[in-house]
Amino acid sequence: MTDRIYNVLFLCTGNSARSILAEAILNKEGAGRFRAYSAGSQPKGSVNPHALQELNALGYDTTGFSSKSWDVFSGLDAPEMDFIFTVCDSAAGEACPVWIGHPMTAHWGIEDPAAVEGSEVEVQRAFAQAARFLKNRITAFINLPIASIDRMALEQHVRQIGSLDGASVKSTGDA
Repeated sequence: MTDRIYNVLFLCTGNSARSILAEAILNKEGAGRFRAYSAGSQPKGSVNPHALQELNALGYDTTGFSSKSWDVFSGLDAPEMDFIFTVCDSAAGEACPVWIGHPMTAHWGIEDPAAVEGSEVEVQRAFAQAARFLKNRITAFINLPIASIDRMALEQHVRQIGSLDGASVKSTGDA
């Protein structure tokens, strides 16, 4: 076992829902082994209240979250990332900043629960489903033997995680 803590950045365009859900889930589920962050290419400026409501319902800490630009993590004083995962198709297609340390990247896209229109129950269901899909991916990720497999194999595994149940069109390779 290693005492190393891996830094993970979840990216989404608005950094208000999916990336926030992923940050909270990994910080709790991977406690002691992973430190999660989230950011967006065009941050909305506030966290979606449905995301916080879902995290609260699942027993995750909801304090301290903010919708912020990915530029926060591209400077010299930013923590060096080991992994960067895009969780929305829009962010996956954008030109990202140059990340210090050449982190491993993968696309784990799922549909945007914040885009769901309908009743309060339908919106809550969309957020619950997004959280479940992200937790499944994160569980698969934290169970990888990161310290003991070579980079190529690890990269293949983290990319395959993006095609788990609930993968968006871009994640599955369908067009």
